[in-house]
Amino acid sequence: MSDTEHPFLQDDFHIGWSSLIPSAIESDIKKAIADADAQLESLSEECSDEELTFENTLLGLESATEALSQAWGLVGHLDSVRNSDDLREAHNAMLPEVTQFFSRIPLNAKLWNRIKQYAGTDEGKGLEGIKRRLLDETVKDFVQSGADLPPEQKERLEQVQAELAKVTQKFSENVLDSTNAWELVIEDEARLAGLPDTAVSVLKAEALAKELGSEDTPVYRVTLKAPVYFPVLEYADDAELRREVWQGSITVGRGGDFDNTKLIVEILRLRQEKAAILGKANFADKVLEERMAKTGEAALEFVEDLAVRTKSFFDREVDELKEFRQQECPDWNGAFEPWDVAYWAEKLRKAQYDFDEEEVRPYFAIDNVIEGMFRLTEQIFGFRIVEKESSFVEAGGSAANGVLEVWHPEVKFYELYDAESEDHLGSFFADWHPREEKRGGAWMNYIKTGSPPLNGNKRQPHLGLICGNLTPSSADTPALLTHREVETVFHEFGHLLHHLLGEVEIKSLNGIHVVWDFVELPSQIMENFCWSRVSLDFFAKHYQSGASIPEELFQKMLGARNFQSAMGQMRQLALGKMDLELHLNHHDLDSDTDLDGLVRGLLSDYVMPMATNPPTMARRFTHLFASATGYAAGYYSYKWAEVLDADAFTRFADAGVLSPDVGREFRTKILSRGGSQEAGELFRDFMGRDPDLNALLERSGLLE
Repeated sequence: MSDTEHPFLQDDFHIGWSSLIPSAIESDIKKAIADADAQLESLSEECSDEELTFENTLLGLESATEALSQAWGLVGHLDSVRNSDDLREAHNAMLPEVTQFFSRIPLNAKLWNRIKQYAGTDEGKGLEGIKRRLLDETVKDFVQSGADLPPEQKERLEQVQAELAKVTQKFSENVLDSTNAWELVIEDEARLAGLPDTAVSVLKAEALAKELGSEDTPVYRVTLKAPVYFPVLEYADDAELRREVWQGSITVGRGGDFDNTKLIVEILRLRQEKAAILGKANFADKVLEERMAKTGEAALEFVEDLAVRTKSFFDREVDELKEFRQQECPDWNGAFEPWDVAYWAEKLRKAQYDFDEEEVRPYFAIDNVIEGMFRLTEQIFGFRIVEKESSFVEAGGSAANGVLEVWHPEVKFYELYDAESEDHLGSFFADWHPREEKRGGAWMNYIKTGSPPLNGNKRQPHLGLICGNLTPSSADTPALLTHREVETVFHEFGHLLHHLLGEVEIKSLNGIHVVWDFVELPSQIMENFCWSRVSLDFFAKHYQSGASIPEELFQKMLGARNFQSAMGQMRQLALGKMDLELHLNHHDLDSDTDLDGLVRGLLSDYVMPMATNPPTMARRFTHLFASATGYAAGYYSYKWAEVLDADAFTRFADAGVLSPDVGREFRTKILSRGGSQEAGELFRDFMGRDPDLNALLERSGLLE
C-alpha cells in the first residue's frame, strides 16, 4: 500500500517518483528512523532462551531497518541522478542522523547480548546452511564493527563515522560541481579538425542545450562529461585545443572552491582512526578482513606481482609509441605531454591495425545494443525481458492511473521473467545518458530486494537500476556508442543480473551482497560477450542498413583488442596501488603534504614519464573518496575479478560462447547464490578448481 503522506516510505513495488520531493525527505527519514528505533528497542528486551528464535532475532534485525534503508536509498539515488540545491540541502541535513543510526546498531549492547544469547541456544547452535551463515555473518559484523568496545570508544567511533559521511559527501559534491563549472565554447569549426562527425554533433548538441548558436550558425561546447571531452583528446588535430581541454579536465576536484585536497587528508585520517579504534593497524586491513584478499599487504602484493609481470610489455609499448611519433615528427623532442598520449595512441592503432574505433560506432546504436544484449542473455541464462510503457511526471505532479513512473523522460522500465516458470523475477530502470544534475560514471544499484517463493508465499520480485553517462544522441543521429561504452553497458547489466536473478531466501545475503573483490565477477564476465563474433551479431547492427559488422572490420577490431593492453593494465594497477598505499602507508598526510609529488613517487614505475607532470586523479577519484568506504582499499578488486572472469569465461568459450548449459550453470552457481557461501567456494563450484592468473595474462596478450 502506498503512503501518500510519507512518499519516501511508500512500499508499492512501482515507485511514484513524482511524489519524491525534497521537502518530504526530513519528515520521512525521521519517521523511518523512529520506526526502526522502536523495532530495535523491542529486539533489545530481555527474553528467555526458549523465547528466542531465528525469526524474532536475526530476521527481526533485518526487517527493523528495511524501510529506512529503502527510503534513504531513494534519497541517495535522486541525489545521483537529479541533483538540485533543495535536494542536496535536504540530503545533507539528514545524512548525520542516518549515519549515526546505522553506526549505533552494532554498538547497541542490549541488541548484541540478544544475538549472543540466541547463538548459545540449542536452536542457534544447531543452525545449518543459509541460516548458519546469517548468524555467523551477523556475529562477525557486530564484532568487527565494535560491539565489544568500551563505551568511550563506541562513542568516538560513532562520531568518526558521522564525520566520514559528511566529508565524503562533500568530496562527491565538489567533483560534480567542478565538473559542471568548466566549459569551452568554440565558434571556429576549423579547430575541430580530426574529430569524427559523431563527436562534432555531440559538441553542437551540448551548445544547443545551453541555447548557444543554432542549427544554421552552430557553435560547439566542450564539457567535462567523459563522452564529450575525451574524443577531443583522442582525435583533435589542434594540439592547443587538446591542451585547453586537458587543462580543464584536471580542474575537477582541484583548486578554487571545489578543491578536494584537504578532504582527502581528512578522510584518510578518519579512516585510520576508525581502523585503530577497531584494533586494526590500518584501514586496508579493516576493509579486507572479510574479503578474498584478507589483508592490505596481500592485496598490495597481488597488485605489485601483476605489475612486475606486466612491466616489460608496458615498457615495450611506451617505446613503440615514442618511436611511432618520432617517425611521424622527426623534430619532436621525445617527451609526451599528457594531452598528446591518447591522440598519438589512436594514430598508432590505426597505423598498426588499419582500425579506427569510429569505424564500428555506427554498429552500436544504443537501442540496438540494449535490445541485442537482452536477446543474447535471454538465450544464455534462461529469462525474458519485456519493456513496459512508462512516463515521466514532474515532481509534485500526479500520474495517470496505472502509469509506471520514471525519474526522467529518457529513463526506461523493464520486467524480467523466468523463461520456464514465467515467474516475475524482477524489474529495473535504465538511465544511460549524461545530464548536468547527474553524477558521472556508470553504476548499478538495487531499490528492493525480493525473495523466492517460501512456505507457500508468492515470490517477491527484485527491483533495481542501471545508470551511465554514454554518448548522447544528436540532431543528426541516434546515440552511437564506442565499443568501450558497449562494454560498460554489458558490465552494469551483469551487476543487475546478479541482483535480479538472486534466489537466496535471506535478503542481506542475496544478489550483490558479496565480498567486494568478488562482486565484479558477474559484471566483468559479461564484457567478454562484446568480443565474440557469434555474440556481437546479436546487437552490432548498422543503425541505417541493419547490417552486421563486416568480417574484415571485425578481424581488425579483434586484432586491435590487445593494443596497448599493458598500458591499460598498468593504469588500473597504478590506481589500485595508489589506493592501497594511501590507506596502508600514507594515511598520516597533512594539509602541507605535496599530494601530487607523493603519488608520483609511488607510481613512478607504473606510468609513462611526461613533459608536464599531471596532478594525481585522487582529487576526483569518487570510487575511493565519495562514500565512507566504497572502493577504498578495494580498487584492486577490478583486477582481482578480471582474473576470475577471464578464467571463468573459458567455460563459455570452450562451449561455443552461446551455451545455455554453461549459462544456466553460471546462473545457478554464481548469479543466484549471492553471498550465501564463501566467494571462493562459489568459484570452485563453477570451475572445479581455484582461479588461474594466466587466463588474464593470456587474454591480454601478456604472456611471453
